[in-house]
This record gives sequence, C-alpha cells and structure tokens, in this order.
Amino acid sequence: MRRKICVVCLIGLLLGAAGCGEVTEPDLSAYETAGPAQIPAEQESGEAGKYVALTFDDGPRGDTTARLLDGLKERGAKATFFVIGEQIAGNEELIKRMAEEGHQIGNHTYSHARLNSLDQDRMLEEIHKTEVLLGEAVGERSVWLRPPYGFIGKDRAALVKTPMIYWSVDPKDWKLLDTGKVIDAVLRDVEPGDIILLHDFYATSVDAALAIVDTLQAQGYRFVTVEELFRLQGIEPKAGVLYARPDKAREMK
Repeated sequence: MRRKICVVCLIGLLLGAAGCGEVTEPDLSAYETAGPAQIPAEQESGEAGKYVALTFDDGPRGDTTARLLDGLKERGAKATFFVIGEQIAGNEELIKRMAEEGHQIGNHTYSHARLNSLDQDRMLEEIHKTEVLLGEAVGERSVWLRPPYGFIGKDRAALVKTPMIYWSVDPKDWKLLDTGKVIDAVLRDVEPGDIILLHDFYATSVDAALAIVDTLQAQGYRFVTVEELFRLQGIEPKAGVLYARPDKAREMK
C-alpha cells in the first residue's frame, strides 16, 4: 500500500498565459508554505534511494515551460519532457535550455496522434518528424518515446527503436486544472521509483509540480530523469518496451 505523505508546499504566483485569458492565484490556504528544501548531505549521496522521475507532456509552451524550468533549476531537480513536434517551432530556445540544464527530452509524436489507430507508415512518420526537429534543435541523441495516451499495440511497438515510457502516477492534472488537487493526488500515491505524469502546458500543473518537488525533497526524495532512474535501479531499458516504471513493463495487445 502506498504511503500517504504530509503536504508542505511552496506555490508560486500563477502567471497569465498568453491568449488564455486572465489567470487568478489559486486558494492554497490549506497548505503550509516553506522555502525550497535543503537536502541533507547523506541524501545527496543517494543513500536513502528515494528517487522519482517527474515527466511533462504536450509542451513546450513559452510561458509555462519557461517558468517550470526556472523553478526546477532553483530546486536542483531534473525532469523529462516529452515534447510534441508541432510545439517545437518558435520554442527552440526552450528545448536547448532543457538540454543545457540536464533534463531529458523525449518524443510525444508530431501531432499527439493515437499511434494504435494509424497505419504503420503514418505512425513512423509521426515519430520521425519530431526526432528530426529535436536533432536540429539540440543535436542527434537517443530520444525515448511516450505514445500519446499510452496507446500503442504490440505490432507497432515492435517498430519502435527506443524504449517507451508510460507512467505509474497520474493525477489527471489536465482534467482537474486545480493546483491543490493535483498535489494531493500525487502525494497520496507516490513512492520511490515512480514515474509521475504531468503537463507543462498548464499553469496549475507547473505550480503543483514545484510544490510537489518541495514537499518530497523535504521527505528525502531526489528528482532525476527517466533515463537516470533506470540507471540507478540497474535496469537496461529495451527498445519497443512500454515501461510504467523501470521495474514494471506494461502488457501490450
């Protein structure tokens, strides 16, 4: 059974998103605020073994992703960004910043397509177009795939030349659009080794993510990329396998 963790959160002011109307500051009176946690030296060495991976889908988006990167840098936390190819144009500097600051960059297809509903050629095109754009922005590298909605069948998965990443904690932040509820949903379920799904497209999700980092760092957790999470657990990821966690693959039909 997953442990319930007490919430101690720092929530930044919400910034208005361009073209999205006025954004108001959420009511977080139920949460105690505190500064970014200082990790004890023994935990810096990884002795506690409490590692998790924050992952963000559907970006980059100029305002929210930039603010998220600022907050992660301040806290010394790493994350993995599964970007949509259509979102790259005009946001190349954000992609470069992700790479420069030690975050992992992944592929979320070009148009957020349901890969299990496409023919094989179209599926491969959706993946390849984003790989090309990322290569132009940050150079050639291994770009792991997160199929949109986690949908991909066994036959199509066999064509994928990189590991695929699902998730083990999903607060449905895109649906809630409520900072406090997203925080509670993650902290209720999270445990070491988890891969947490969030979306850097929403201001509420950015606020929740930074508060989650503060709270879990105070509990001795460290935030690493998905690739680092596999390495820390001594697991070699395989191409074409859809992982919910490094130690748990999802069955595909």
